[in-house]
Amino acid sequence: MNPASALSRIPDGLRKPLLEEYREITKNYAEHRWKPSELSGGHFCEIVYTILDGYGSGTYASKPSKPQDFPTACRKLEAYKSSPRSFQILIPRMLPALYEVRNNRGVGHAGGDVDPNHMDATLVMSMCNWIMAELVRVLHALPSTEAAQAIVDNLAERRIPLVWQSGQTKRVLDSKVALRDQILLLVASSPGPVSVADLISWCDYKNKTYFLKLLRALHATRMVELSTAEELVEILPPGSKHVSDYILART
Repeated sequence: MNPASALSRIPDGLRKPLLEEYREITKNYAEHRWKPSELSGGHFCEIVYTILDGYGSGTYASKPSKPQDFPTACRKLEAYKSSPRSFQILIPRMLPALYEVRNNRGVGHAGGDVDPNHMDATLVMSMCNWIMAELVRVLHALPSTEAAQAIVDNLAERRIPLVWQSGQTKRVLDSKVALRDQILLLVASSPGPVSVADLISWCDYKNKTYFLKLLRALHATRMVELSTAEELVEILPPGSKHVSDYILART
């Protein structure tokens, strides 16, 4: 099945923007672009709202629309009694929350020193992914959520990333990337500390003495945190910014 055909019941004027917005969200999230201007669910919410309204009323709009009072407009979707419960209740109640994250990303959280962009972006990504899977499941009458999720995974059409992973092995696919940048990309793509042994293996590098020297230099410039025993490495905010800038420069 052509993945896009799972949403063929939606007119082009809504289906194409939906797919483009979802792909942009997944692409930016995969590339660690978590800033409000780069990963926002706002337009996605407006498109999904328009689709649910068209499904319930029986007449789809030709293009997405932005209701003046978004929460109230979503509550009105509950009046479409012929819609499935996810279209009538669940998604309409998720959309205002997703929209709120979009409007208030980056504002100070309790504590003041916590940058909310990463965790907010993860919430946006998870909610958008669930909504897409539910749209596919209902509109294509699929028998299971697993089948719908498999199609959504294909819908993302992720570009070939700089970092490839299979099991516990990672590789920077462009062999011309400098060793310093390879290290930062690999560490940044990991959710927590990475062992130096794994990094050396992932970089396919033989000279451990020079490798450690480079890690110490990155530690000194606060790009990474190298453990006292020089066994673990973790990305620091300046290193994350360098990786984001590096990826942006290549796109």
